[in-house]
Amino acid sequence: MFHISSQRKYWIFKSEDELEQMRHKANQKFRNKIHESGKAGVSASTFLERHEEDVLFRHYERRLLDFCNAFKPVMPKSVVGTAIMYFRRFYLNNSIMEYHPRIIMLICAYLSCKVDEFNVSSTQFVGNLLQETPAGQERVLEQILEYELPLIQQLNFHLVVHNPYRPMEGLLIDIKTRYPTLENPESLRKSADDFLSQATLTDAGLLFPPSQIALTAILNSSSRAGLSMESYLTECLGLKGDKESLSKMYDSMRRMKTLLKKYELPKSEEVNVYKQKLERIHAEFSPSNKRKRGYEEEGHVAKEPRLEEEVWTDEDLM
Repeated sequence: MFHISSQRKYWIFKSEDELEQMRHKANQKFRNKIHESGKAGVSASTFLERHEEDVLFRHYERRLLDFCNAFKPVMPKSVVGTAIMYFRRFYLNNSIMEYHPRIIMLICAYLSCKVDEFNVSSTQFVGNLLQETPAGQERVLEQILEYELPLIQQLNFHLVVHNPYRPMEGLLIDIKTRYPTLENPESLRKSADDFLSQATLTDAGLLFPPSQIALTAILNSSSRAGLSMESYLTECLGLKGDKESLSKMYDSMRRMKTLLKKYELPKSEEVNVYKQKLERIHAEFSPSNKRKRGYEEEGHVAKEPRLEEEVWTDEDLM
């Protein structure tokens, strides 16, 4: 139940400003960590600015969505929505400069499959990295398993995500049952689904309850079709005499629609420039890279030789 969930208690925030402050703090935390390490030759230009991080975040979030949509067997919408919500929650308190989104996005997808009981084996999962060799897929799986627990810890072990898909189905059933004024409620589904898909790539899920997102999707669909459903709100949802609740709901819907209108796909030229900067940062400062280089020096003894390291890129994701 959403009203008693960890999502409502810990992962619904008051405003976009609050979310941006958290992301700025994560960016600054990484900068401070590197400065405090005493690393020589580090300047402000070494790091990604917040707007640069945001461009790369949207790029990798889109890659995550593409990976999930192309997944075999077909990944349910709820699993996709959970994966993207993990991704958004994780980078509220962490910088992409510290944890590379290329591996975090895959861990989010892998974890969402398990939590939402979408039964695929680890071998099946990495088998969807179609451009990767079997040895490369095994190396990716090693990384997924290595960072899975740290990701869960960063999510504060709050793994159940309430997506708007089930509330939307409930609303459509309710409209069919109690709102005969609308002759064909199913005609709203396609546009409402599109709205939910767009909302997934915004902060809507961090600002609004899933039922409100679903209701906005249906009302937006009806509006686009030239249909008025105000009487459904006032009569069927019991808001006729509650002007304050009705006003707040309309305000939330306007804010949600504004979020979707503001969303822009990252420009490829910006992505390419910022990705080069990100790769330099991870080559220089990533703890995982240090562990790889210092594997024998740290006294670890492997019973079997480790796989030869392979460099894998975004192109391996599809």
